[in-house]
Parts: sequence; structure tokens; C-alpha cells
Amino acid sequence: MTDADRLASRIAALSAVRPRLLVAIAGPPASGKTTLAAEVAARISALGRPARHVPMDGFHLDNPVIEARGLLARKGAPETFDAAGFVHAMRRLGTEEEVVLPSFDRARDIAIAGSIAVGPETEVAVVEGNYLTFDEAPWNTLAPLWQFAVFLDVPEPVLAERLIARWRDHGLDDAQARRRAEENDLPNARRILARRLPGVSTLDELR
Repeated sequence: MTDADRLASRIAALSAVRPRLLVAIAGPPASGKTTLAAEVAARISALGRPARHVPMDGFHLDNPVIEARGLLARKGAPETFDAAGFVHAMRRLGTEEEVVLPSFDRARDIAIAGSIAVGPETEVAVVEGNYLTFDEAPWNTLAPLWQFAVFLDVPEPVLAERLIARWRDHGLDDAQARRRAEENDLPNARRILARRLPGVSTLDELR
């Protein structure tokens, strides 16, 4: 059984919550959250409970806002997201029949407003992002909203390899890709790993 199958079976067996169940898949950049969340949502739907993958990345602040705050070189850090807006959106997602959310276009490096419509037909929202189980305010106020949460604890050398490959795929040369990973993404990853909320299971612990 794959990790996606195992998680989907576990989540699909949870008691129904109205208007929908909120599930969190958290972890550092390049830990595999997006792929796993999409697979889990598809498998939950196949088990008879309509599910939707909901990424956190649409709540990135726009680059001019980040630059004005002196944080452009640290894009992806907790301070470069609309954290309060995301928390508010997740509260709405757990209490309102329809919620419209932004997505993130990685190729263009911008958030796209109003591009994810989660309607009343969606019974399970599989939310994924770096800071869903992060023990700093206001991110730590998300914990009571999740009916199920899992953390992807991937070794740093694996993350580094994946991050460098990611930036190469976006057109950077080897030196630029390595610098981007080492100066920005990996410091974010270390912070996420160090500040995981207690009590959140890792994927390995659920196998």
C-alpha cells in the first residue's frame, strides 16, 4: 500500500464534519507535500468522499510587498506570507459552504486570486503547505482546525538535492540553483523542522 493509499483510507474513515473535514499535510519545501496531497485527495474521492487539494502557497505576498519589507531574498519564510489571511481563510473553509481561494503560479512567481473554488460538494479539503503545523503565531492557531494532520520529515540532504533540481528546472544554472537553495530554502526548511508543533505525527510514524 502506498503512503497516499494509507492516508486516504485513514482520512476517509473519519467521521463527517460539516461543511467539510480539514486535513493538513505539512513539511519543508521539496518534501513532497504537493504531490502527496493531490494523490490523497484523488484517492479519498475514489473512496466516495469528494475531496479537494488546497495549497497554502496562494497566500504568498506579492514580490513588491516583500521587497518593500526587505525580505525578497527570504521569500518562502513565514514572514513572506499573508499568515493572518490564511488562518482566516481556513476558518471559513471549515465553516462555510463555499470558499474561493488563491493559488500560486510558480513559473511566474505570483499568486492568482480567486482561482480555487471549494464548494458544498467537497467533503474533505486536503490542505498542504510549509507552515500548517508551525509553532509560531499566528500559524499555531491553525492546529484546532485540522481534523487530521501529518508532517513530512525528509532528511536535509534529500531536500537539498530536490531544491537544487527544482531551481534548475526553473532556468537557473547549477551555481545559481545551489545558492538559491542554500541561502533561502534550506534555512526555511530548518526552521520548519525545528518548530513543528508537538504531537503531530510524521509520515513514518503512520506507516
